[in-house]
Amino acid sequence: MRTDELIRALAADGARPVVPIERWLTGALLAGIALSAGLFLAALHARPDIALAVYTPAFCFKVVITLSLAATAAFVLSDAARPMPRIRWRGALLLAPVLLAAGVVFELVTVPAHSWSTRLIGHNATHCLSLIPLLAIAPAACLLAALRRGAPARPALAGGMAGLLAGAVGATLYALTCPDDSALFVATWYSIAIIAVTAASAYLGSRILRW
Repeated sequence: MRTDELIRALAADGARPVVPIERWLTGALLAGIALSAGLFLAALHARPDIALAVYTPAFCFKVVITLSLAATAAFVLSDAARPMPRIRWRGALLLAPVLLAAGVVFELVTVPAHSWSTRLIGHNATHCLSLIPLLAIAPAACLLAALRRGAPARPALAGGMAGLLAGAVGATLYALTCPDDSALFVATWYSIAIIAVTAASAYLGSRILRW
């Protein structure tokens, strides 16, 4: 490229408005949620007793856990997408695990010991391990695509946060069809599924977000 052509190209780039990475991530998240919600409506369905379940503490607690994980992961992802990340929200990631641990302790204290294994195994462990990652694919793909618009200093971390957020979205949608509301079940199977999505996304991020 000749010097004058390079100058014109640089000037054209400089004239383009800079879109904040938060806007890209927000749009990607909304698109991913819409795609996953469409998949949920097309292939799954809400549990038959959903109208009654929304009034039960166990169901509400399960949804609060997944939503709090999604919210805190979104804040950390926004920071991780930058070339010079700000350390502001990482401690907030402890909110969901601490709440869930408290729920597990409460269940162990209030439920007879002979019922622990039944509540832990539940009825849909295999569905949980497959459907949460399936519902997380679209949000993870959209968020990883948006992260390519940024310049994350630690690509694996950024990818992992995208996967954590996507896994939380998938878990929230799955919670609407899952009949197992036990904190023991959620702490075990939901966590395994979300960790798997996070690990896979971190690996992809380390490969495609390098700069």
